[in-house]
Amino acid sequence: MGSRLRIKPPEDYLFKRDVCSYGYFLLAPNRWDPESCTLTRPLLLDHSVAVLTIGQSKDAPGADLIVQSDIALDRAQQREARCRVERMLRLDEHDLSHFHRVDSRWKRSGRGRLFRSPTLFEDIVKTVTNCNVTWAGTMNMNARLCEVISPSFPSPRQLSRKRPATLRSRCGVGYRDERIVALAKLAVAGEIDEDWYADPSNSDEAVRERLLALPGIGPYAAANIMQLLGRYASLALDTESVRHGRDILGFEGESNDIMRRVTEHYERFGDQRFRSYWLDLWSFYEDRRGPAWTWDPATVGRTFTAALLTQRKRLATP
Repeated sequence: MGSRLRIKPPEDYLFKRDVCSYGYFLLAPNRWDPESCTLTRPLLLDHSVAVLTIGQSKDAPGADLIVQSDIALDRAQQREARCRVERMLRLDEHDLSHFHRVDSRWKRSGRGRLFRSPTLFEDIVKTVTNCNVTWAGTMNMNARLCEVISPSFPSPRQLSRKRPATLRSRCGVGYRDERIVALAKLAVAGEIDEDWYADPSNSDEAVRERLLALPGIGPYAAANIMQLLGRYASLALDTESVRHGRDILGFEGESNDIMRRVTEHYERFGDQRFRSYWLDLWSFYEDRRGPAWTWDPATVGRTFTAALLTQRKRLATP
């Protein structure tokens, strides 16, 4: 019989809202069930793979989180499972009052926490697979990494032992193959230390510089990894940002001009820039496709980006 864990979240934590707050909840090995509002994923816990199903005891902010494992977990595995789940759900962000003072638009809804992966390494690889590709392509790459290498998402050691050509041919990662293997080798060597990146005594600029020195990490990827570390002062801007600037903020001009104006627009939110920007973008998606916790990952989950929404709108126009 599997183990059952109970976790007390912050008083304002609403599971379905705060899990379905960032696109990574749709990426393998995460499996969101919109019917039961539960998240299921396998995790490697001390050399054993456990499939965890996470939900909230009742649909109310602050209600206990229930984590059900398909196997019995010993005490060390239970501690690791709690740690990984708490990281994914950002349960360390106990108080959102600073963000809600900076941007009061989100206070009533309680929004502010953005879903992430159970490890920094997984977040980095997911970010690399999210660059220069469609969202469906990102979903496919992450699914293949789990199918080919490990159902719980490949560990640094597993990836470090793979030939880049294997990742390219079997996982469809394209030009990212050598970079992913190089990142894995750095992680195995202890060169990607989450404690250092998350340490508030290290400046954002120092963290950005170290991230930019990693294989395959450019300005967009660095900014995105920073927000996944809880550093929200930088904007991760891409083509979605240009569409947001044009369609929602009403900016005109070339892409570079719109990027600049989007950056200027969010400067007033200071160290919370990314949160404000992202929740604006996410609200645009939800206005058109409904609350993210109702999305079927296999259908809506593959087509929620602005580009695909625009394509669908054009196809529907007589």
